[in-house]
Amino acid sequence: MKARPPKAPAIPPHPLYLPEADEVVWNGRFPLQRVRFRYRRTDGSPSGALTWEMWRRGAGAVILPYDPWSRRIALIEQFRLPALAAGEAPLMRECPAGLLEAAEEAETTVRRELQEEAGLTADRVETIGRFMTMQGGSDEVLHFFCGRVRLPDSAGATGGLPDENEETRLILLPAQEAFAQLARNEIRNAPTALLLMWLQLNADRLHDEWLSE
Repeated sequence: MKARPPKAPAIPPHPLYLPEADEVVWNGRFPLQRVRFRYRRTDGSPSGALTWEMWRRGAGAVILPYDPWSRRIALIEQFRLPALAAGEAPLMRECPAGLLEAAEEAETTVRRELQEEAGLTADRVETIGRFMTMQGGSDEVLHFFCGRVRLPDSAGATGGLPDENEETRLILLPAQEAFAQLARNEIRNAPTALLLMWLQLNADRLHDEWLSE
């Protein structure tokens, strides 16, 4: 098997995974890896040979900012080229998120991204879970959180990192309006939709727990 540059971590061994060839065909910001392999079927026999391209994005984290005092949420809006390529509106509403730095805890990541992208600080963060976003083509795993924040009265502020040419705009919504947008399929970002579904199930509990302190 060909040696991999450090940016493409080795695929861990597994009894079901039968590797045959492995190469990095693009080593940009996120490596693209082409792997030829077989997998072990349910009866123990090897499958036919498969060749897959895999986008190595690694681990990230995303947070839904929730204000239990006013029962509002915060989202950000920013330009997304892949959304435009997919025929979607390029200004996408989503939750603050980012990739984990080396040896960084996921909660540290979302606290940093919340400040950088939304200008907000969470005084309490609840862990929701971790989910794969595109298991058919990428190794990305997102850690999901909900953060307790005191939201400002008005939105419209912009954030993001100037050295990355990033611009994010803060959007404030009553939680019920966000749920209604979700029901109308107006929230087109999957992690944000999943977080809002979670909040629908947990808002009353968070209201009781977070306001009892």
